[in-house]
Amino acid sequence: MTRNYPHTPGIDAVGIVANSSDDAFKPGDSVIVTSYDLGMNTSGGFGQYIRVPSGWVVPQPEGLTASEAMVYGTAGFTAAMSVWELVESGVPPEAGSILVSEATGGVGSIAVSILSKLGHSVTAVNGVVDEADYLKRIGAAEVISIEDATDTSGRPLLKAQWAGAIDTVGGEILATAIKSTSTWGTVTCCGNVASPDLPLNVYPFILRGVQLIGIDSQNCPMAKRTKIWEKIASGWKIDWLEKITTEAPFAELNDKIELMLQGKHVGRTIIKMTE
Repeated sequence: MTRNYPHTPGIDAVGIVANSSDDAFKPGDSVIVTSYDLGMNTSGGFGQYIRVPSGWVVPQPEGLTASEAMVYGTAGFTAAMSVWELVESGVPPEAGSILVSEATGGVGSIAVSILSKLGHSVTAVNGVVDEADYLKRIGAAEVISIEDATDTSGRPLLKAQWAGAIDTVGGEILATAIKSTSTWGTVTCCGNVASPDLPLNVYPFILRGVQLIGIDSQNCPMAKRTKIWEKIASGWKIDWLEKITTEAPFAELNDKIELMLQGKHVGRTIIKMTE
């Protein structure tokens, strides 16, 4: 059971262990819980105390405060997991630009920021509302529109433009990113808000060796999850978290969720449970 500090809507919590039946955790430990079933079938995400399986709990790494951990949350962990896969696949900064779709959102904003910190040139896809200035402030070298990131010609391959891509929306944008990725490039995908369908053939995979990696941050193995959180707290820690973060009182929670549903929410919002 943990006592919650501010967290992102519904799926993330950070706090202090009050009681544990698992000897791996003791009262007073600072811990993080993201992903798994929290905020879905497991309620309590907005309570002052919650009880979760110990297998969901990550020790809060040194170098990361409770508030900083919740700026990242599941979205930030998903972004970092996506970057991890690009790095592990051997996509170095000198290989070329990395495309990030829906870059104004929680996953996209943190992906842009981490990639920029690691020395990658990032091409960010703008959101429904023009946030080009914001995207450049958090590290994007170039900003393009949704229309420029979407090809509906039906061509099996497009001009190679990206060394890799982090996609958060699926559908035509994901298909376009794959068809536009250079030889031996890597594309990660973690969302389907645009569409769960992928209008694509096998040519990018056979003729260019493009690799598509699905990001399942919900069920990421604990050993890997812990390593990624350690990266977030150290070498990958964003120096400009305040640029992507706003705070809001609990009374504004529904308004913030509505902005997310409309695709107008920018960056990360920390919900203050108490004044």
